[in-house]
Amino acid sequence: QVQLQESGPGLVIPSQTLSLTCTVSGEAITTDFYYWSWVRQPPGKGLEWMGAIDYHGNTYYSPSLKSRTSISRDTSENQFTLQLSSATPEETAVYYCVRSFQLIYMDYWGKGTQVTVSS
Repeated sequence: QVQLQESGPGLVIPSQTLSLTCTVSGEAITTDFYYWSWVRQPPGKGLEWMGAIDYHGNTYYSPSLKSRTSISRDTSENQFTLQLSSATPEETAVYYCVRSFQLIYMDYWGKGTQVTVSS
């Protein structure tokens, strides 16, 4: 059974960097063809894909967030991380980490973690 668990601060000061970690169990993040994404959902709005890291460690970002987003991984811990710089209050959202098959379909989701950007 694949499980993903998000962790990180629940409160971020505006203009600071939002950092989250996803710990994966039940599947190595280096397993062929799987991509590991970050997706967020602001209150009252739809899901937004932010970016992903693949099994080789290559990264992919939403064009609208590319300049401020960094996704990395620690294969020894089977974790991948999100860093979003210059966070704004509008980026208050539930953040999810997700597994997908070649970005085609997303099959396993973490429970999500609430991040509030506020002073």
